[in-house]
Amino acid sequence: MPITRDDLEQQDAADPLAGLRDGFVLPPGVVYLDGNSLGPLPRATAPRVAEVVAAEWGQGLIRSWNDAGWIDLARRVADKIARVIGAPVGSVGVGDSTTVNLFKLLGAALSLRPGRRTILSQTGNFPTDLYVAQGIAALLGRGHVLRTAERDALADAIGADTAVVMLTHVDFRSSAMFDMRAITAAAQAAGAAVIWDLAHSAGAVPLDLAGCGAEFAVGCGYKFLNGGPGAPSFLYIRPDLVDRVSLPLQGWLGHADPFAFEPDFRPAPGMARTVVGTPPILSLAALEIGVDSIGQVDPGALRAKSIGLSTALIALVAQECGAALRLASPRDPAQRGSQVSFAHEHAYALTQALIARGVIGDFRAPDLLRFGITPLYLRYVDLWTAVAALREVLAAEAWRAPEFANRRAVT
Repeated sequence: MPITRDDLEQQDAADPLAGLRDGFVLPPGVVYLDGNSLGPLPRATAPRVAEVVAAEWGQGLIRSWNDAGWIDLARRVADKIARVIGAPVGSVGVGDSTTVNLFKLLGAALSLRPGRRTILSQTGNFPTDLYVAQGIAALLGRGHVLRTAERDALADAIGADTAVVMLTHVDFRSSAMFDMRAITAAAQAAGAAVIWDLAHSAGAVPLDLAGCGAEFAVGCGYKFLNGGPGAPSFLYIRPDLVDRVSLPLQGWLGHADPFAFEPDFRPAPGMARTVVGTPPILSLAALEIGVDSIGQVDPGALRAKSIGLSTALIALVAQECGAALRLASPRDPAQRGSQVSFAHEHAYALTQALIARGVIGDFRAPDLLRFGITPLYLRYVDLWTAVAALREVLAAEAWRAPEFANRRAVT
């Protein structure tokens, strides 16, 4: 039976998460399918940030480090993120960028395996992760090397010289999702540590870092956590390791007694030692609201709606667009994160033509249209609107308009 708009409206009427949409600022006439790249603005964020600016900074001035709790804000946000990613409270830190935090974790992981020299990752991993691994290998200058393997060959590629396996849990292009527990177990059986990049997982799929036993994880705050553009990153270190590892970056707020201003570094206990720079208070205030928007939702209910939406989108595209697009994401929802990608020779121009019609997804080279599935605010009926626009663009070849071929700085 073909899917109808009425079918989707009925699913929206029965959706237990439908009321959460009101918590976000969503422009009229827009179907937003890019929350996997930048989450939308929670309604509570602007007044909270305004309060920090006008009252805490404007009136409290430097006193707000104590009086408004700024000095504890990063720890508070980190503990909220810990609950989202299935980690123990106290095992997560927040601050810096994903790149900086991955550098810290790679250094820590390599310090645990001093006799090994190989960093293993998947072919086609997110470039930042590969760049950081290349950089730290060159910096150490002791024969360390980054090697990559195809997804299906990863387990067999873990060898006696593998120090750390560095993987992105949900692939940024295809949305293919690793079995975190199985890969972690395979790496550890071979004597390697594991770093999971959760950039496309945290806030989108249920996670159980504690249960799978992974040593390290990193992720960003601006995608499914709705923390705003450039929101701080988070990092996780398994509690039994945090006081044993050596971190390649050490900052004064990671000192055991930072305001003693001692000349030599004494690491603070626990995750406090991972702090490098002064916490970005405005960004942290925004991130806390974003994390709260996820933290209130049952992960199982979130995942169920994500699968429902992504499965409906795949079926609708097949129904309305035929063979014009090729599904580039796993068809099995158990192997798929919370985004769906389709391949087309002119994917960039198609994406731009859709954006001009108020359907915002994004493009990933070389040929992918990528649509984020964000259950907090996305409705089933939005999929009907999006696919109708896609069908129209394909049928009329509207993507051939010259303005849609001009590559913009951000794709």
